[in-house]
Amino acid sequence: MPKTSARLLTLLSLLQTRRDWSGTVLAGRLGISLRTVRRDVDRLRELGYPIAAVKGPDGGYRLGAGTELPPLLFDDEQAVALTVALQISATTPGNGLAEAAERALNTIRQVMPARLRHRVDALRVTAVERPATRPPAPAQGELLLALSAAVHAHEIVRFGYGSGGADRPPRRAEPHHVITWDGRWYLIAWDLDREDWRTFRADRIDLRSPNGPRFTPRALPGGDVATFVTSTFRGSGDASGNWPCQGTVILDLPATTVARHTRDGLVEEIDPDRCRLTLGSWSWPSLAAAIARYDADIEVIGPDELTNAFAHLARRFTRTTADPGTAARFGCTGSG
Repeated sequence: MPKTSARLLTLLSLLQTRRDWSGTVLAGRLGISLRTVRRDVDRLRELGYPIAAVKGPDGGYRLGAGTELPPLLFDDEQAVALTVALQISATTPGNGLAEAAERALNTIRQVMPARLRHRVDALRVTAVERPATRPPAPAQGELLLALSAAVHAHEIVRFGYGSGGADRPPRRAEPHHVITWDGRWYLIAWDLDREDWRTFRADRIDLRSPNGPRFTPRALPGGDVATFVTSTFRGSGDASGNWPCQGTVILDLPATTVARHTRDGLVEEIDPDRCRLTLGSWSWPSLAAAIARYDADIEVIGPDELTNAFAHLARRFTRTTADPGTAARFGCTGSG
């Protein structure tokens, strides 16, 4: 029979892997009697683990959620995954959770066995955000938890929004999802007063309590969160508006290939070898040039300004290649 401490860790690990365990199965897995299983469960309860008894022919056990966070047990893969996630959060500027993630990372590292700590210390992950025209806007962890809880419970939320003052009536919305986009947190919700879908910046939300009644979730436009978010934010890093120039083309490339190199655009699969791309930019020529970088045959869906921009670039490139002095000015010898 293994030592008590090792047996308790094995028992805890088993209880974490599925919802219910019968006493007989646990006894067989651990090579102990049912009486010893009951004693070990009592020891884990004394350590703070909320283990409930399940009725059945030979009894059973279930690890539940408690009022306090007891010691946790992770296998090697879980510990590495948790470390990576915390490093990304700790090194993402302005997300409001970096300091807490750094403290959690240090706590986990201290209790890791030496063999695993050496592996994790060699792992360095840093989240690098693209340069932005505005500073990141942090959101408080408690607010994100409260919004996420309302999403999960399908409860109407009330909140002040923006800088309208305390005398303004609160907004009322059915929360659908909490998302992060380009360094900011957002709440996707159905605005009950405006009767339309809205995307609210979390750092501008002043949540009021208590929540309202429960609601039946509506179907999100586009069918899923990814499609809705991409179409809402495409061509812009914010919900304040889109790029001044937007166009749609068909590319002779798989959607998965285009999506890997597209951050702000909307990519839709037509068939396994073609996709529809909607993209935005600050001018029509720059938009045409951005689409040309995909190095594929292009069919312009619209608007006409995009077609004209491609023609404009074609004339410019033709003049460039027809000028014999161009290569000399740029120091190109054309050696083959």
